[in-house]
Amino acid sequence: MRLWVLGLVLIPVLLAGAAFLGVAAVGLGSVAGAPHSRGTNGLWLGHTWVDSAYSPADLAALVGKVRAGEFRDLFVHVGPLSDNGSLNPALAPGAARLLTALHASLPGVRVQAWLGDVVGPGRMNLADPATRARIVASARAVLDLGFAGVHYDLEPVPSGDAGYLALLVATHPLTQARHAVLSVAADQLEPFPGLAGPEQLLAGLPHWWSGTFLGQVAGRVDEIAVMSYDTGMPTGAAYSGYVRMQTRLALDAVPARVSLLIGLPAYHTDELGHTGAETVAAAVRGVRLALRGESAPVGVAFYADFSATPADWSAYESGWVHPS
Repeated sequence: MRLWVLGLVLIPVLLAGAAFLGVAAVGLGSVAGAPHSRGTNGLWLGHTWVDSAYSPADLAALVGKVRAGEFRDLFVHVGPLSDNGSLNPALAPGAARLLTALHASLPGVRVQAWLGDVVGPGRMNLADPATRARIVASARAVLDLGFAGVHYDLEPVPSGDAGYLALLVATHPLTQARHAVLSVAADQLEPFPGLAGPEQLLAGLPHWWSGTFLGQVAGRVDEIAVMSYDTGMPTGAAYSGYVRMQTRLALDAVPARVSLLIGLPAYHTDELGHTGAETVAAAVRGVRLALRGESAPVGVAFYADFSATPADWSAYESGWVHPS
């Protein structure tokens, strides 16, 4: 092999190795005395809760988890949205029943409608004004049902996407008029400036947002939950370090008036990007390391009730809610 060819192979490998070591080093250190839950946490809830396929015992168990976990926001899946932006009301026949039960058992907890869909060629087109208008109409419909907020989880959205920003601009006056919350699930932030564009070009799908774009999104919403998982990090220390970086980057981009949540991976899959190193415990460690000396009431978002194991719940409560 010619030396220049060898260099083309070795240089990216060495750079990746150096980056990994750097991220892993960021994940080291003690979290003793570091900030933890301040009661501003979120929980994603699966579709079962709005199709009435749950028992009174299931509801009682959920209420117990919400109280023990100090969750302020519940994101209840009521969709998915159709690719044209509309929402079929038949998808959530038990929404009114659920809202009545949760409002009675959990006064003060904000029950938001989780509206999601896949964005991209052949799917939802956010550049289309008619699609955006139908999404806003869907948001109005769930607020009419009594939800305390709208939570958009539209993926993947490229950094800088004008259609996405236009959707938020169109939705926010609606939620403000209803004294409701507009929240979004946000992509991860580029670990180093300038990576979002090349990463999208090489990978074919957007994965990172720039800090500038996250700031633009934050200027149009009330709450942001950063989906800090599916990172491909190979070790727990590296994942903690990555989440620590994500938390600090988000804090730099999101103004204090906007609630900031950092996503915790309480799910288990063999899909590409989600490794065994991505645990609730490692993510909590990363968040707490980032919050040393920080007064902002940053919360975490637990994904999700339908995929979490008892070990996930235990790690959340012992690491974040009541750390020793």
